[in-house]
Amino acid sequence: MSGLNKYIETLNKLDFSKMYQNDFFLTWEKTDDELKAVFTVADALRHLREQNVSTKIFDSGLGISIFRDNSTRTRFSFASACNLLGLEVQDLDEGKSQIAHGETVRETANMVSFMADVVGIRDDMYIGKGNAYMHEVSEAVQEGNKEGVLEQRPTLVNLQCDIDHPTQAMADALALVHHFGGIENMKGKKIAMTWAYSPSYGKPLSVPQGIIGLMTRFGMDVVLAHPEGYEVMPEVEEVAKKNAAASGGSFKKVNSMAEAFKDADVVYPKSWAPFAAMEKRTNLYGENDFDGIKVLEKELLAQNANHKDWECTEELMKTTKDGKALYMHCLPADITGVSCKEGEVAASVFDRYRTPLYKEASYKPYIIAAMIFLAKVKDPQKTLAALEARGLERWMQK
Repeated sequence: MSGLNKYIETLNKLDFSKMYQNDFFLTWEKTDDELKAVFTVADALRHLREQNVSTKIFDSGLGISIFRDNSTRTRFSFASACNLLGLEVQDLDEGKSQIAHGETVRETANMVSFMADVVGIRDDMYIGKGNAYMHEVSEAVQEGNKEGVLEQRPTLVNLQCDIDHPTQAMADALALVHHFGGIENMKGKKIAMTWAYSPSYGKPLSVPQGIIGLMTRFGMDVVLAHPEGYEVMPEVEEVAKKNAAASGGSFKKVNSMAEAFKDADVVYPKSWAPFAAMEKRTNLYGENDFDGIKVLEKELLAQNANHKDWECTEELMKTTKDGKALYMHCLPADITGVSCKEGEVAASVFDRYRTPLYKEASYKPYIIAAMIFLAKVKDPQKTLAALEARGLERWMQK
């Protein structure tokens, strides 16, 4: 079996009906079948594009992006995903909106969604805020649709919140599916999700949390490593433990980068701010205590500086499985001697893995497109087959 049929046959064996007219908030809220459906549709869409077949299922419509934090890869991945399906992207610049004049979340959500089919939100800076805001937007547009304000029910896609970064984690997972030659081959592989030194202090927790919350679903041996005091959310650790128990994998915490790297098949050295510190920062912002924030920043930078030895070096990479572990990162990485004086990863390591890193990132547009596709298309198998049968050239070459 080859071509599109193998993806359709895979989908035929999965139950993902509840994804239709639904949102994508956290990976651990989705079933195994639903996650596999996202991977399968992502690969199917990529296959069609590589065959120069248009995958536009929309003739018109908007994808609304709301980025409350800076972004390169996720911003362009969302735009690419929407365009791949035929939607035009409009970014909501909150500084140019009426939000500053007291416009409510409910009002804003409806006003920007009159012809929107998807809303993508990145809100990862404040503990207890980002995911809650996304749910508020989703509830507002559902109500708008129910009351006849909106002709359609826009799907919400979490482009990174304070808890999870599902599009990143899913793109990373799909990269590993291809790296190991199948999702079944991920079982028993060791992945080290480790903290690494950074000269900045406020990096979100959602990437390490997304990785431990997702990779434990596939029977992997997941090791979370960080210096004492750099804990992630305890409730996400509980998710990882439960996932590992269910999948036959394992979840372990250590305070040694060397221990995490030993015999690892995959390493993911990435800086993040301590959960307790992120909670404190959220409270300080809520109180408009900007002097307190400056004090906290100095404290955290000093704390980071005590752990400059947490760097992904050539020596550490040699201790991995056969010295050939896959190095992963969500990017941008803090590269020692390149983007900073001292950072997360040695320049020689990063340069050796530059192409795999870029390929890792290339899965994200297709993952986002698949999330949208499964939420908007009632019969994905039939629609994929119809796209191929239509045979509309994406790029006309005569």
